[in-house]
Amino acid sequence: MGAEQVHRTVEAVWRIESGRVVAALAGLVRDVGWAEELAQDALVAALEQWPRDGLPANPGAWLTTVGKRRAIDALRRRSLLERRVADLGRDLDDEQFTPDFDAAFEDRIDDDLLRLVFTACHPLLAPQARAALTLRVLGGLKTEEIARAFLVSETAVAQRITRAKKTLAEAKVPFEVPGVAERGERLASVLEVIYLIFNEGYSATAGDDWMRPALCADALRLARLVQELMPEEPEVHGLAALLEIQASRTAARVDADGEPILLLEQDRGRWDRLLIRRGLTALHRARAADGPPGPYTLQAEIAACHARALTPADTDWARIAAGYAELARVVPSPVVELNRAVAVSFADGPAAGLELARALADEPALAGYHLLPSVLGDLLAKLGRHDEARAEFERAAELTGNERERALLRARAADCARGVAPTR
Repeated sequence: MGAEQVHRTVEAVWRIESGRVVAALAGLVRDVGWAEELAQDALVAALEQWPRDGLPANPGAWLTTVGKRRAIDALRRRSLLERRVADLGRDLDDEQFTPDFDAAFEDRIDDDLLRLVFTACHPLLAPQARAALTLRVLGGLKTEEIARAFLVSETAVAQRITRAKKTLAEAKVPFEVPGVAERGERLASVLEVIYLIFNEGYSATAGDDWMRPALCADALRLARLVQELMPEEPEVHGLAALLEIQASRTAARVDADGEPILLLEQDRGRWDRLLIRRGLTALHRARAADGPPGPYTLQAEIAACHARALTPADTDWARIAAGYAELARVVPSPVVELNRAVAVSFADGPAAGLELARALADEPALAGYHLLPSVLGDLLAKLGRHDEARAEFERAAELTGNERERALLRARAADCARGVAPTR
């Protein structure tokens, strides 16, 4: 295996194993920031040694062992070895792995991963900081990859991550799974971060591309990880179901030139049926739990209505409208109400949907939300009110930060200016 191929292999291993490595190290040193630095040191060592010595049998265990040795060296320099040797030592001065190390690594890693998930997504941090830190320590992304995903500078991302680690350290946030009393709030923060990451990839808020699939894939991987770690939590399965089903449409959402294709115009033969099956299975697990469904489960049920419809005409819009009504009851939100207006327009006609959408015109939360005028434009166009529709599409185009979506909205406005229904 050539050096270049080994380097690619190291990068692939890092993307897969970094979360587990950081989790194992954080479980020992009780400091996420330091654990991430130790893991990075181990990665540098791998890039130096694996091209020469070959790939180890257990790359994750190798990286963790190197990180642990670096921790011991640092603790010696800080004169703290005696205090921590019981946790960190145990024959690590030997250059070979202890015979049972691989088994021990696998036995405790899930507990450490769960602690790392809750720590990186701590509500003490701002949402964007949580997302950046989570992608770094759990997703294995480099600073430049995170910056490119969120369309911000590398400096900004590096500062977010540094401040996040400093905040956790200064607040002495314990590296632990929160107790029962606190777990609900903390789990909500974890799911919120994963949902934020997915949505930024699924409908990019800015930039030239309508989607950034790699970001969706990272969020989906994190959702599956949490699903494995917390199988008893129904909303974990609800979020996984929602993301699996939404991700199933990825290939059909843009054309060969990267132009957006709206839901009802998509080739459903290109929807990924495996992801849909995974999503429906996760939804069944979420629904099997006692108690009323949470917001992610309700959204997954709405997404499942679309996934089960083989053609747009088969869509059960009445059920979708009822789903949004229930979602609005559980988590009241103008955005949910706007989605309900769209569903009602299909179930009961565009005039009924327009009435609901217009009632949201003065909502402060939607003042700069481009989808409100976009929905109004669509409903007005369906009613033949093309001049009003054109004005709404133009306003929506001004508000969006995504270039692909702006072009689509301007094209719809141009159609209305000619007195015809928008073709896209």
